[in-house]
Amino acid sequence: MKYKILFSLVLIFLLAGCGSAMSASGGAGQSPATEAPAATEAPAAAFPTSTALPVPLPVSTVQPPPRMDETRRLTLEFPARIRAGESESIRLTLEVDELGNITPTAEFGGHEITGDSVQIPNVYDTHLLNLEAQLDMAGMIVSPSGETKESLTRGSSATFYWTIRPPEPGLYRGTVWLHLNLTDRLTKEESRLPLSAQILEIHTVDFFGLSFRVAQAGGVIGSFVGGVLGFPFLDDILKWLFGRKKKRSQKKD
Repeated sequence: MKYKILFSLVLIFLLAGCGSAMSASGGAGQSPATEAPAATEAPAAAFPTSTALPVPLPVSTVQPPPRMDETRRLTLEFPARIRAGESESIRLTLEVDELGNITPTAEFGGHEITGDSVQIPNVYDTHLLNLEAQLDMAGMIVSPSGETKESLTRGSSATFYWTIRPPEPGLYRGTVWLHLNLTDRLTKEESRLPLSAQILEIHTVDFFGLSFRVAQAGGVIGSFVGGVLGFPFLDDILKWLFGRKKKRSQKKD
C-alpha cells in the first residue's frame, strides 16, 4: 500500500515537470502578451481625403454695352411754286449721319429743302426693317398714291419719290409720313414705329405765272370789261359823245 502511494506521488511530480518544460519551450517564440501589436500601414485612399468644396469662379460684373441707335438724316425736297397743270417731283431721303449734321431749310432752283434727324433702332441682326412712306395732299394729283415701302439695312440709304400735278391754281398743304416696320426674325412678331411727319406747302400759279388771287382778281376785271363792251347801245353812245365833243371844238374855232 505504501508503495502504491509513493508511486503515485512520483508519477504526479513527473507529469508536472513535463508540463512545465513544454510550456517553457512553446512560449519562447511568442511575443509577450503585453506587447502592442505592430502598426499596419493604412491602404491608399481611393478618393481625395480633402472634403473642401471647389472654389466657384468669380462671376463677371461687366455689363454688355448698351445698344446704340443709328442717327439718320432725313431730307425733304419739294417745289415751293409750280404752275397749274404741270408736273413736279417730291423727294424724301433717309441716309446715315454719323456726324449729326442736319440739312438746314434752304431753297435751291425753286425747290425748298428741309432737314430733320431721326433715330433708327440698331436691331438689324434680330429684325427685318422696312420703311413706309406716304404723301397726303388734298386736291393734288399724287403718284404713287398710298403707302410706299422700301427695305432698310445697316448703313444703307433709302429714297422715296412722288410726282405731283395740281389741277388748278391755289395753295396746297400736305404731310409726308414716314414709319418704320420691324419684324422679328424668329417669332415673326411685327411692330410699327412713327419716325417723322413733315408738313409742306406748295403755291400753284396759272400758265402766266400769276398767283391764284391775282388771277381771280384779273378774271373779275376782265368779266366786267367784257360786259361793258358787249352792252347793246355802247356804239351809239360813244358816237354821240364824240360827236358832241367835235361840235364844241368847231364852235370855239
